[in-house]
Amino acid sequence: MQTNPTHTSLVAVGDSFTEGMSDLLPDGSYRGWADVLAGRMAARTPGFRYANLAVRGKLIKQIVDEQVDLAAAMRPDVITLVGGLNDTLRPKCDMDRVRGLLTEAVERLAPACKQLVLMRSPGRQGPVLERFRPRMEELFTCVDELAERHGALVVDLYGAPSLSDPRMWDVDRLHLTAEGHRRVAEAVWQTLGYEAEDTEWRTPMPPSAPPGWLARRTADVRFTRQHLLPWIGRRLTGRSSGDGRPAKRPDLLAYQDPAVQE
Repeated sequence: MQTNPTHTSLVAVGDSFTEGMSDLLPDGSYRGWADVLAGRMAARTPGFRYANLAVRGKLIKQIVDEQVDLAAAMRPDVITLVGGLNDTLRPKCDMDRVRGLLTEAVERLAPACKQLVLMRSPGRQGPVLERFRPRMEELFTCVDELAERHGALVVDLYGAPSLSDPRMWDVDRLHLTAEGHRRVAEAVWQTLGYEAEDTEWRTPMPPSAPPGWLARRTADVRFTRQHLLPWIGRRLTGRSSGDGRPAKRPDLLAYQDPAVQE
């Protein structure tokens, strides 16, 4: 890892986590950690180029089929790859197949860039994810092994206490808030070798009084109605929230801040 490197281009590959949900902008689009990271890198390097191929809901097979070759053909300085977590959350998940597809993605992407970045995705506290945690940790073991084999960097978000705090997660309990995305951007920034802008990104937020029983139950009912039941419905019918949705930045072009675009 270089210290204060100069990178001229970044391509982000993945699912909703990399697309930027739920870091909502006024126009209804999402920013997210990859956009924040690209903005920082662009501020250091005139003419910096950025593409974000990630689309919400994508499984690792879809990422391999739809994004990996496109990213490799762009030959950027940095590629970030985060995928496979959606697979682990499915009731039926073939982890051997997931590991094989992730390996295929890394083997294609690592030679196509100067630096490949992988991640151990963050996981919030709560009973729902406990059922899937063994699969998640199996996925992260694969990530570590692939990184060592192919010279990739690993950003350990799973081991960051701050990102397990429920306050870092949106009401859907699956996607980070704007503050969560900011901390992820800082983590990747530092892992790439840039000087830290926030040395405390891992530090948990100050404790706050827990919500009362009624507030918790109200939040649970809203979550179930607005997010959990639609998610279950999509699983049962084989649909995805990303069906038919294009990537928000499909081409490797000069970076433009999405918050100030007209």
